[in-house]
Amino acid sequence: MKSTVFLLLIAGLLGCAATSSVARSTPPEPVLLVRDGVTAETARGVWRSRGYGYVLTVSATDLKLHHTTAAGCHPQPDEEPGALSGFVYVMPDSAPDTLSLSTVPGDTRYLFERLPALPSACAATTEWTPPKLFELFAATFTEHYAFFAEHHVDFRARVSALRPRVTDTTDARTLFGVFQELTTGLGDAHTRISAEVDGEPLSFGEGEARTLERVEAEGKKTGQSSRDAQRAWLAAYRDGILQTVLKGAGHHVANKRIFHGRVGDVGYLNVMTMGGYVGEDEVPLEEELRVLDGALDTALQSFQGARAVIVDVSNNRGGHDVISRAIAARFTDTRRLAYTKAPFNSGAPPQPFHVEPTSRPRYTGPVHLVTSDVTVSAGEVFTLAMRALPNVTHVGTTTRGALSDVLVKPLPNGWSVELSNERYLDPKGQLFEARGIPPQQELEVFPEEDLHNGHARAVQSVVEAALGQRDAVPGGARE
Repeated sequence: MKSTVFLLLIAGLLGCAATSSVARSTPPEPVLLVRDGVTAETARGVWRSRGYGYVLTVSATDLKLHHTTAAGCHPQPDEEPGALSGFVYVMPDSAPDTLSLSTVPGDTRYLFERLPALPSACAATTEWTPPKLFELFAATFTEHYAFFAEHHVDFRARVSALRPRVTDTTDARTLFGVFQELTTGLGDAHTRISAEVDGEPLSFGEGEARTLERVEAEGKKTGQSSRDAQRAWLAAYRDGILQTVLKGAGHHVANKRIFHGRVGDVGYLNVMTMGGYVGEDEVPLEEELRVLDGALDTALQSFQGARAVIVDVSNNRGGHDVISRAIAARFTDTRRLAYTKAPFNSGAPPQPFHVEPTSRPRYTGPVHLVTSDVTVSAGEVFTLAMRALPNVTHVGTTTRGALSDVLVKPLPNGWSVELSNERYLDPKGQLFEARGIPPQQELEVFPEEDLHNGHARAVQSVVEAALGQRDAVPGGARE
């Protein structure tokens, strides 16, 4: 799940300054939901989330999660922590009978309201027949999927049309096919159905970048598998950066996810993922950020005296929003609103996220941000954050249009559904889900006629534009 993490800055509550000795109250700190096997006392009870479809039960020593819709309620499988792994901190909240949870301070807040008891539907034993599973699937999307209008899909009409095809005798493979028909055409990179039928894994999802589809189609002409075609393309992408753009003087660091170097008076930073900097295994975000900071310190120090910097996320496959904001923090000297987000159909107030200037090495001169249709998820959140900065010019092609975190919903028959349920808005209130974020200056980054070498030439053209920028002020890097 694309997660969001950042350091929460809690301002002190200031009294009216009549004298220099006015006392200041210290706001409460976040506390761990579970410490040494014991839960925070203030969190104990039964809670219903605003959005997300969660019912959370907190006892003195245990957490239990249920997923609820109008079509029924079922528990999170014991062997899969799911959303429970994201409920780490209890955030300060003055409202009575409410609970605010977060993965770490500054991450997405999950807001809960107290219930007197576990809902009867969650306590009941349900036989999940094919018709009941159909209704649950339909209700899950109806209540939580946020972008039917943007993708021009009449989901309610599809549900009505397909409902008669599901009976008590419907087999699993046919039911999977019905679920696939219900979601075909969304073209959402964050929506997927996963199942296992007769020992065979089944999966359905859409939303691949047009560029990557072209890469695979080109590879197929020469007998390459999709995987081999993408590997060859990525190798050409890497070599184009290191040999053509950076002339063999660049650096490829952080588990090969970050490139940086200088092209004369222009700095170049390429970030391929918002995470994965330590290794293939999942590690704490704090460790990811530590490795990221080291790589960025070296890069930003090398940008001292540069006329401009190019930040290239044209091949960024996403990751963690916290990392997106941490990188953007290297290019601002003022706190700025980056975006707001809120879960669909929840009534919850939008949560604001800001770009906060870091005390580590920064560059606040002219920046050229490069994106493409491959840029997706946290790469697009990074794009929002960078576009909020006045020193940034966005060039390239429109991003993928899949910004929402992935809401993962297990089904009681062992299948799983992923969907987009959060609405990210830029500081002007614009929604870019489904349509993508358009650049200020169009530049074909991956031309169809030269998929393997076009990127390097596109970057070189941005370098030339940056060098010709009359109002650029050298020396924008700061420590």
